[in-house]
Amino acid sequence: MEIEFKFCIPAGRLKAVEAALKRGAVVRTRLQARYFDTADQRLAAHGMVLRLRKEGPRWVQTVKATGDNALHRLEHNVDLGTAGAAPQIDPQRHQGTPVGDRLAKLLADGSGAPLVERQSTDIVRLTRDVRVAGPDGAVVEMALDVGKVAAHAGTAGQRESPVCELELELKRGDVQGLVSLARRWSQQHGLWFSTVSKAERGARLLAAQETVEAVKAEAPRFGAQHPDGRSVQQAVVASCLAQMLPNASEIAAGSTDEEQIHQLRIGIRRLRTALRELAELDTASGLFDAANWEPPLVEAFRALGALRDREQVVKLAQPRLSKAGAPDFDPLAGDDTAAHTPSPGDVVRAPAFQNVLVSLIGFTAAKPAEASSESAPIDADAAHRLLREHLRHLHKQVRRDGKRFESLDAESQHRVRKRLKRLRYLAEFVAPLFEKGDGNAAGRYLKALRPAQDALGEFNDEAVALALYREAAARDARAWFAVGWFSSRRAAGASACRKALEKIGDAPRFWKKS
Repeated sequence: MEIEFKFCIPAGRLKAVEAALKRGAVVRTRLQARYFDTADQRLAAHGMVLRLRKEGPRWVQTVKATGDNALHRLEHNVDLGTAGAAPQIDPQRHQGTPVGDRLAKLLADGSGAPLVERQSTDIVRLTRDVRVAGPDGAVVEMALDVGKVAAHAGTAGQRESPVCELELELKRGDVQGLVSLARRWSQQHGLWFSTVSKAERGARLLAAQETVEAVKAEAPRFGAQHPDGRSVQQAVVASCLAQMLPNASEIAAGSTDEEQIHQLRIGIRRLRTALRELAELDTASGLFDAANWEPPLVEAFRALGALRDREQVVKLAQPRLSKAGAPDFDPLAGDDTAAHTPSPGDVVRAPAFQNVLVSLIGFTAAKPAEASSESAPIDADAAHRLLREHLRHLHKQVRRDGKRFESLDAESQHRVRKRLKRLRYLAEFVAPLFEKGDGNAAGRYLKALRPAQDALGEFNDEAVALALYREAAARDARAWFAVGWFSSRRAAGASACRKALEKIGDAPRFWKKS
């Protein structure tokens, strides 16, 4: 099992990174790799890579696959010696290994589709082993890769993409040593965490694909049937990162895709729910550092939404206002918010945000606590009790606030919406831990929350629109029509929210003991 971080290096920082790496003994190697897949890219679709690589004079065949989290990779290498000509690719060389068996099954399921060369890389690698100061003396291999990825020469119009990245792989010792070194180098050199492998770069070249689909949330995967407190925390945080990291990686590299930004914000919101609601599951070890993790997440969330929220509200509001007879008017004209708003890439590449990403990834890879350790997390039964209490408490608060929603001030009404989101995300996180014979109880509960989510979402959008048009009224009197129109809808909107929230009380609570 391979554990590594990979960072992209800004072009202006390459010389500094290389100079810093050369302060120790480095080895220079030229790596020429050929990547193989089926014509329909079956391996890539399942997160697998099969390659032949010439490392200096030696040929090595490698298969890789995604592991349990953002740090883990399954990998098996076979040294093929120093033959002059490139050896033939042979998947059976990995037979009998976990990743090799996965490869064999995947190829068998593909009805024997032949392997073809899809892309290649030509990289100059500088490597250096670094011993990290600490109790267990972790050793990390640092590898600076500079070169290019190319679509296979046989494809029409060969395309190339530059490579400039730093990989840090844990050779031995505790993962926290790797995390410590990764944080230091990313902070010193302005690096950003990347999820895009060289094989993926080549696949995008082949497909002439500039933008990939945004990654959406998935349920946590609990490795054990009855996970203890820390295992629950790690699985949930890993689930949040599985949504955040690919989207953040694309945005840091320059993407301004609205859906990627939106999904990154959802991932941050889900993670903040986890930090708030799961903190008590392991307080002894100190690994779950919510107090230090949350501020950079809040800052990034707000910065990513500062401009997008206003633009989205206008897109939704303008057609409705026009239908109601409003004068033609752009409320964002003359608005200088954009001039003072950092780009999405700047937000994601910010050192504080990258630092917290590295720390969170390291947390998900921390070793299980020893059973006899004084810092061991709470057991599965205690974890269930705490989670049940948190769900019960949030459900009760939402019901209570729902009954008096119309009498709450604007800030308290907004707090109800955030609390409902926390209830929803927490329910999604822990549903697998409570479902037994009835596997759809959580689904029915979450479905019962949707009308209230929709009502509160529309109510919030109209509140943002009202504030936006009030601002615009200071610049253009035509905005007053919208101010009056949205103001007249507030009472009816609050009533709709109250009614939707009251219905949550009838939702069957899947976490209750039978």
